[in-house]
Amino acid sequence: MHTVVVGTSGVTASDVLAVARGGARVELSEEAVAALAAAREIVDALAAKPDPVYGVSTGFGALATRHISPELRAQLQRNIVRSHAAGMGPRVEREVVRALMFLRLKTVCSGHTGVRPEVAQTMADLLNAQITPVVHEYGSLGCSGDLAPLSHCALALMGEGDAEGPDGTVRPAGELLAEHGIAPVELREKEGLALLNGTDGMLGMLVMALADLERLYKSADITAALSLEGLLGTDKVLAPELHAIRPHPGQAAAAANMLAVLKGSGLTGHHQDDAPRVQDAYSVRCAPQVAGAGRDTLAHARLVAERELAAAVDNPVVLPDGRVESNGNFHGAPVAYVLDFLAIAAADLGSIAERRTDRLLDKNRSHGLPPFLADDAGVDSGLMIAQYTQAALVSEMKRLAVPASADSIPSSAMQEDHVSMGWSAARKLRTAVDNLTRIIAVELYAATRAVELREGLTPAPATRAVIEAARAAGVQGPGPDRFLAPDLAAADAFVRDGRLVAAAETVTGPLR
Repeated sequence: MHTVVVGTSGVTASDVLAVARGGARVELSEEAVAALAAAREIVDALAAKPDPVYGVSTGFGALATRHISPELRAQLQRNIVRSHAAGMGPRVEREVVRALMFLRLKTVCSGHTGVRPEVAQTMADLLNAQITPVVHEYGSLGCSGDLAPLSHCALALMGEGDAEGPDGTVRPAGELLAEHGIAPVELREKEGLALLNGTDGMLGMLVMALADLERLYKSADITAALSLEGLLGTDKVLAPELHAIRPHPGQAAAAANMLAVLKGSGLTGHHQDDAPRVQDAYSVRCAPQVAGAGRDTLAHARLVAERELAAAVDNPVVLPDGRVESNGNFHGAPVAYVLDFLAIAAADLGSIAERRTDRLLDKNRSHGLPPFLADDAGVDSGLMIAQYTQAALVSEMKRLAVPASADSIPSSAMQEDHVSMGWSAARKLRTAVDNLTRIIAVELYAATRAVELREGLTPAPATRAVIEAARAAGVQGPGPDRFLAPDLAAADAFVRDGRLVAAAETVTGPLR
């Protein structure tokens, strides 16, 4: 099994994906263990002094003014975890919780939190035992970190609360720890606070969304190329010299992908013989501009994610000179913004894909295709309602594009009076990514049928490879009406698991 070693300088996106989705093992580097021990010595020294230090010998949030006596500090740390584990609603997905736990471990191992090495090792042990704490949908405002979600994870470290075992069954966390020989942690000064004060949930969801969207943007280029073929459009608008004079890198990449997919097509350019049509509609002609803008948004979001993956987010933090300082680095604004940006870009990509689908189905705009791509229009409805489903998804995407980060609601007796809502931005982005996959799948389904209905014309080798792979995957071609939901589900799976991109790349080579 793949192993990810956590050091003091952060982790990579591929590390997060390996642990969250691939079940990779986690190990602490010697450097991390040494840094943990050194920072703990500083916290222990401060805890022994009579002067109050936030997070070490005081209460939290609006209660930070109370000095806590040494005999109550272990109870204080237990209490903060128990009281903050106040989530409600449906369970969050396993991959999200694993990313959350791993990223909190990443910050702990930075040596800036003051957590003991044995606590960090227990965090790794839970991940390696495939024990996944039950985390709920609601409970984070994206400021002071993802408090409730992280608290549910910390609760499992203490042997309390519920968790899912390797077999998928939810049981008391204490039972699962005992079965795997893991001793529950007894939290000491600052450790409870350090385990729940970070942007780890929203960051983990950002990293996974970036991976999914990278695949979906390539998928959308492929389906746009298929639609262009089905509509007998021109590929001249994809020429590199046209995109060079508006030098957005994402636009150039999208155009290059479409051009690669269409290379050798016998369907493109036929509309030049059709006098009423001088140029293609925006949804076809401007596909690289829209997909390219989304790609550039992805690039910006990836830069923010990389910075956050290298960060140590906690409050207070232990600095190299021995100071323990309060700060506001836990505020989720940088991550929340890009999560919202991505939802906006995804909504627009879904919208333009739906417009191409609608054009393929409309006999007045499809340049010779049968109404709704039906076998016997009137007797058959063809793909009429598939487009309804796609349109419903697009409308939902528009609602999901409303930014969560533009909202704030005060909490903790107005001490935490401006929050990021980054967790909410991440949750709705996950839904948007799911919906975008389905929208692209419907375009794929319609466009492959349209290309096959152009009898006597030969599609490009890459689009032909896509059609053959789709048919082999259960995405059926033209014919009389049939139960459509299974076909659409097969198309969804074909896009979701990357087979669409893989099929095109057997001809084009790696797409950008």
